[in-house]
Amino acid sequence: MPGYTAILARRALLPALALSLTASLPATAQTLRVALSAETTSADPLNYAVAPNNTLRQHIFEPLVELNADLAVEPALAESWKQEGELEWTFRLRQGVRFHNGRPLTAADVLFTYCRAQNNKDEVVQSYSRIIRRLAKVEVLDSQHIRITTREPEPLLLNDLSNLPILPQSLIGDAKLDFAAGEDCGHAGPWPGAAQFNDASAAIGTGPYKLVSYSRNAVTELARFDDYWGTKPAWQTVRMTPVTAAGPRMAGLLAGDYDIIESPATGDLPRLRENANFRISAKPTTRLIFLQLDTGRSPSPFVNGGQGQNPLQDVRVRQALSLAIDRKAIEQRVMDGLALPAAQFLQEGMAGTIPGLPVLPYDPAKARELLKQAGYADGFTFTFHATNNRYINDARLAQVLAQFWQRIGVKVELDAMPSSVFFGRRGKREFSVAMGGWGSDAAETLMFFRTWLMSTDREKGVGTSNYGGWSHAPFDELAGKALVTMDGTARAALLRQAGQVALEQMPVIPVQFESAVWAFRKDIAYPGRVDQTTMASEISPAR
Repeated sequence: MPGYTAILARRALLPALALSLTASLPATAQTLRVALSAETTSADPLNYAVAPNNTLRQHIFEPLVELNADLAVEPALAESWKQEGELEWTFRLRQGVRFHNGRPLTAADVLFTYCRAQNNKDEVVQSYSRIIRRLAKVEVLDSQHIRITTREPEPLLLNDLSNLPILPQSLIGDAKLDFAAGEDCGHAGPWPGAAQFNDASAAIGTGPYKLVSYSRNAVTELARFDDYWGTKPAWQTVRMTPVTAAGPRMAGLLAGDYDIIESPATGDLPRLRENANFRISAKPTTRLIFLQLDTGRSPSPFVNGGQGQNPLQDVRVRQALSLAIDRKAIEQRVMDGLALPAAQFLQEGMAGTIPGLPVLPYDPAKARELLKQAGYADGFTFTFHATNNRYINDARLAQVLAQFWQRIGVKVELDAMPSSVFFGRRGKREFSVAMGGWGSDAAETLMFFRTWLMSTDREKGVGTSNYGGWSHAPFDELAGKALVTMDGTARAALLRQAGQVALEQMPVIPVQFESAVWAFRKDIAYPGRVDQTTMASEISPAR
């Protein structure tokens, strides 16, 4: 299969701008000031798997394995691993690694981390515990080796483990843990909570930076960890500030308050290109912007005032809502070319995608006819919930989507809100129609299907973000088989069939694939990352 970056580079309409070769920063380099486009929810690396949290997490903590720009797995805290049969994996830990508190990394820390992941009372929507629930055994063989046995074959286990940052067992003392002893691993005492990470007392990792102070809506400060086992970053201090509105982010960059900002407004890019004092980096990503529909409840809380039958349960209505959207017009008029209109749930060329599909069609006449066939010739009403500070141009995009639906006779009230409010409410299934975004950690559709579309099963760790409550046996059967199929070719065939079912049923409507954009001072360089995180250790001076 072609590399992920190569696939996207061919398809993206705004390729990444060329950056100069980089050089090491001088020893006098001090503070890097970053303006983030969204707030974190916690300094706890096992709290919630969203991009702002991932940015903070990856500075402080590290997993056993990590993903490169092609979404291929590479060694991190595990220097090697081997698989025996379809269920058993043994990892050899990297020697010479120390936590920020000076303690050496051992296999006991891995066991503690995986036990704590399923005993985290502050976790949001099974972001991490869903991974652990699919493990049958976690065994410490010796100080440098740990063996993981899965309940069923797990073709994407390594991709999953890249999201589990390793914490020191010293957070609970010398308690003996046993994964076979049940969900609490035999530990009756308290587990560290979000408050302890937020005050930095428990935020102890092995990463290139230590947490000095954390604030969800103000400055978070990091200090370089000089005993880091890997390449040491140039910046002594990093200050990360969430600035959730694009205008103030841009103003701060122009005024010299920030060295680099995330997600400048697309309308500001022309003048940035003309300004010799600043540079831009753009990366195409796997982040799908989509619409999630409540198909599991009738009535639905924000459809027709929460009264009567839920029209979203009719496949013709869902198809009509998709047909009402002119994705190519959105690409040019809303996103200024910084997005790729969606044809399916991942870009063509990735495993499980259906070859040759055109952009999802725009046909308002057919949409109105489908509504009529479904018994809604006069339309219906719903409230559309979206973020206004999380994705590129998200508030503007939401307004345009609402206008498209109004044109086919559906009356829409838009409620756009800060991501800090939106995600909490969505996790409680408060919405009927919601706009979301998600980037895959693997170059195949299985992760999206497993997380967003399969029927929710807490014990199996699937459907954990299926807030619309969709449950469709034919889809579950195909995706469920793919979930345990280790052969890549056979798995891709199952995923293509599942993808066809999901496109016909439309419980989730794909809109576009977002590009990640950064703007920064001319004297630094940042190539950008596919996962949309901003990594200080990869920001360096331009030569």
